[in-house]
Amino acid sequence: MLDLGYVREHMDALEKMARDRGVTLDLAAFRELDAERRRRIFLNEQLKTHLNKVSQEIALLKRSLVQLKTNDPSQVPGTESLIEQNVSAMRGVSEQIKNEDKLITELDERLKQFLLTIPNIPHASVPVGKGAADNVEVRRWGSPPKFDFAPKPHWEIGEGAGILNFEAAIKIAGSRFAVYKGLGARLERALANFFLDVHTREHGFTEVLPPFLVNTASLVGVGQLPKFAADMFHVEGTDLWLTPTSEVELTSLHRDETLEADALPIKVCAWTACFRSEAGAAGKDTRGIKRQHQFQKVEMFKFTRPEQSYDELESLVRSAEAVLQKLGLHYRVMLLCTADMGFAAAKTYDIEVWLPSTNGFMEISSCSNTEAFQARRSGIRFKAPGNKKSEFVHTLNGSGLAVGRTWIALVENYQQADGSVVIPEALRPYMGVERIATETRRR
Repeated sequence: MLDLGYVREHMDALEKMARDRGVTLDLAAFRELDAERRRRIFLNEQLKTHLNKVSQEIALLKRSLVQLKTNDPSQVPGTESLIEQNVSAMRGVSEQIKNEDKLITELDERLKQFLLTIPNIPHASVPVGKGAADNVEVRRWGSPPKFDFAPKPHWEIGEGAGILNFEAAIKIAGSRFAVYKGLGARLERALANFFLDVHTREHGFTEVLPPFLVNTASLVGVGQLPKFAADMFHVEGTDLWLTPTSEVELTSLHRDETLEADALPIKVCAWTACFRSEAGAAGKDTRGIKRQHQFQKVEMFKFTRPEQSYDELESLVRSAEAVLQKLGLHYRVMLLCTADMGFAAAKTYDIEVWLPSTNGFMEISSCSNTEAFQARRSGIRFKAPGNKKSEFVHTLNGSGLAVGRTWIALVENYQQADGSVVIPEALRPYMGVERIATETRRR
């Protein structure tokens, strides 16, 4: 969330941001709302000042009444009448103040809700663009595998090897789910364990196993609510939602806390299932397991000081790349343009892995610096020794990696002509086998 003062003072910058991101912001409505709120606050302060002044005068009159009863009883009726008139008038003023306080509270909430809908300001290094075609390739690693046969998509390989079952998933839950079986299930588990081990043993992250259900405050804190409610699953009759990404839980580890500067950066990672309704993705990537209602992901997350956050973003990307390099998967790193970035991001790199079945790349990790955007919404500050004033931390998040999509990439890139899949060497200790055979050969 952006600071209210910043929004007031940088309307031109916000209008440019909206154009660059391709979003609509009703800044005229904001101006009217903010002006009305400030007008009412000013008038209410005047009413309160008037009430305090008259209250003091009533107190003086009451003290005078005590003296009159002693020295000049004939003056008492006039003074008592004046006191009663003032008291009666102030009852009306007090009621007016209460009504104004209520209206101001309502305006505060409307203003807050508007601020919650404003996306983050892109960093100056982010290219301006209208969509994915305007993203900028930063680097590539490796090269695509060469086949002497026509490579198959992952769903054909998975069904042929008996490790992926969509019909069973439809019976259990419906479309956009999958049942992994045998070595297919073990591959999913092996990848998650491999990712966690690499990040905790080599990259300095602390593993966290959080709840998979999150409350509304946690989702508001990261920017998922109120904007993306339709993309999530809500548990009816509760304040709980199925987590769309463990970025939500990891952010809220320190919600409403003030951290010590010397403890930063704090680096945590988590494996969770993730749940998304994919409400806006009808007809898109419906074959296979690329876009599911439920998928697993290992998330990396950092709390940093502002001056270190962009160095930490580059490090975050390298951590995700390291996993792909160990698995020998060809990929490229893309710097997203303004219109293709997520709502909370100030700068984002996507890592895209090569898929032989499409002869193209698929996003497998997204690494973002949200600067103070999430920290302001979540109330996460830090204080340096000797400083009286605290500041908001910067938060960063990155997939390290999406497990299901890595499953896709491995199965497709390491497929063999007979339908089997070779397990890359780095993953063999986790799998206990060197190859996933076809269903016919396994029999």
